[in-house]
Amino acid sequence: MLNDIKIIVATHKRSAMPKADIYLPLHVGAAGKYNDDGSPVDFGYARDDSGENISDKNSNFGTQTGLFWAWKNLDAEYKGLVHYRRYFVGRKKNKNDMIASVISYDELKPMLERYKIFVPKKRRYYIETLYSHYAHTHDGKHFDIVREIIQKDCPEYLRAFDKVLRRRWGYMFNMMILQKDLMDDYCEWLFNILFQAYERIDKTNLSAFDSRFCGRISEILFDVWIERKLEEGTVSKGQIKELPYMEDVNWKYKIKVFLSAKFLNKKYGASS
Repeated sequence: MLNDIKIIVATHKRSAMPKADIYLPLHVGAAGKYNDDGSPVDFGYARDDSGENISDKNSNFGTQTGLFWAWKNLDAEYKGLVHYRRYFVGRKKNKNDMIASVISYDELKPMLERYKIFVPKKRRYYIETLYSHYAHTHDGKHFDIVREIIQKDCPEYLRAFDKVLRRRWGYMFNMMILQKDLMDDYCEWLFNILFQAYERIDKTNLSAFDSRFCGRISEILFDVWIERKLEEGTVSKGQIKELPYMEDVNWKYKIKVFLSAKFLNKKYGASS
């Protein structure tokens, strides 16, 4: 039977996971990972190196190897992506228990008739645009390259691209739940751009943290894709649902590095 909804939980390590059937723990970057005794690392989760996959590109694509796997290998009317330390939450939100707070099937089911796209509540940057924030924390040339690719391959997206990069808010973290046909549309568009950006962006001398540039580019391209779908009338604002989320982050560190990047030109060096 075709599932109504299936949400992968992207993780690179063993972690507490929701028990509900709609959540599928997925080991991202599973390809080539071995224990000291030479046996493959196995958390007991689904693996992104099964079926059609790009697991071996995880060092540059991050959780997007999980999105690609879900696109190609899952069969569900709605497909979603969350992370082992970031989840959409429902009415039973408990600030001390993120896993117990995750949104349930019973909460999502009534919404499926009305909404086609589910996104995390907007992250607002206030003193930064999406482009300047990326340029201060990583390398703005990445998005110059991406713009060239869009101009060549899908110029109808340029207006949305420029508009989104000037915004001071975004639907971040690559968290989403999309109707199947929209997931197909998004991923076909996204990965065409990412594979070209992967080839063109200089990967020499990058730290493990900075190497995950395709995953970070995707966070903003998701907003570009949504903006274009709104422009062309494929979806309406009333068919997009913002959901609350919880995340396990070090806020003192996050605020410190955000301000350091903005005012002291210090790039991010690690996840928060």
